[in-house]
Amino acid sequence: METINIFETKEKSHKQGIKESFPVTGMTCASCAASVESVLKHTKGVFDASVNFANSSVLVEYDKELSPNQLQNALREVGYDIIIDAENPSEVQQELQQKHYQDIKNRTIWSAILTLPIFVLGMFYMQWEPGKWISLVLAFPILFWFGRSFFINAFKQAKHGKANMDTLVALSTGIAFLFSVFNTFFPEFWLSRGIEPHVYYEAATVIITFISLGKLLEEKAKSNTSSAIKKLMGLQPKTLKIIENGEEREIPISSVQVGQTILVRPGEKIPVDGEVSKGSSYVDESMITGEPVPVQKSQGEKVFAGTVNQKGSFQFTAEKVGGETLLSQIIKMVQQAQGSKAPVQKLVDKIAGIFVPVVLGISIVTFIVWMSLGGDNAFSQALLTSVAVLVIACP
Repeated sequence: METINIFETKEKSHKQGIKESFPVTGMTCASCAASVESVLKHTKGVFDASVNFANSSVLVEYDKELSPNQLQNALREVGYDIIIDAENPSEVQQELQQKHYQDIKNRTIWSAILTLPIFVLGMFYMQWEPGKWISLVLAFPILFWFGRSFFINAFKQAKHGKANMDTLVALSTGIAFLFSVFNTFFPEFWLSRGIEPHVYYEAATVIITFISLGKLLEEKAKSNTSSAIKKLMGLQPKTLKIIENGEEREIPISSVQVGQTILVRPGEKIPVDGEVSKGSSYVDESMITGEPVPVQKSQGEKVFAGTVNQKGSFQFTAEKVGGETLLSQIIKMVQQAQGSKAPVQKLVDKIAGIFVPVVLGISIVTFIVWMSLGGDNAFSQALLTSVAVLVIACP
């Protein structure tokens, strides 16, 4: 009877394709997740794609003739990317998430530091002329350095006729900033019409700072949802000892190859899957079976990555390494379980896909209505209310 390996990394689908999970980079909102799904689903040879925004991954079911590089190229064209070449993609993804979290944290802190004096000047010293120039100088790095990711992502989306939450942030803050710059340099334009040339640097910078804070909290929450995977990944050691020509040598786990003889001493974690070739010991396999009683292992018996050697030393021959180990397959299955979607989530994703264009439409209509009915100060009021629509829509 033919047996099926339920822990196969790339499993055959019912459509004779391959189902595989990839870490995704560049997503900043639910609309981004919808865009990634849409791009992949419209790629020739892809049967289905499901994005999990919480753990920044995508589960793709694709034709075996299609390569992961083709999927990667399709996403890179619209400003996203997937990790395909790493020895351990899950570990690389965790490192990227941690780096991204630290980057957002630094940008949020500096944005808040610079925003505070702008806010004070805008709220309590509105009529002080030098305050406008001070606010301009402080606002520029907030928008175009610490908040540059909003504008970069919005531009990438616009190039391909798409929009996401970054589009709303970039438009609302960019319009408010440019309007304020115009009023700072050319106040006579409004004064000659009997209108006070207000500036809104505090509005633009506060939006950037608070949205950045929201993204910081979001990244923290996403990190917490991946804690189970982190714990599983922590079961695998970074280095191991191999026996070559009768001599012991320590190497990184990424360098181990099938067929090499590995030495495991008492208290050490077993690095890869294999078969005991010399010696015997008791091994704690509770991470696999849940059974707390150690299992005796002797010559000819299987051992698995992540399990812990108890008393004796033994040698074993590596049979499965890297992404082929049982531990890697368990991590893979946990990620796929997290990536699965309830029917209501699919509905939410569809709504997210049209949410931003609808908001942009409402903002334009708001501007037109205020321009028609706003009276003497119509343009200023129309601009502010249309920007308000964009800002309120930002989650």
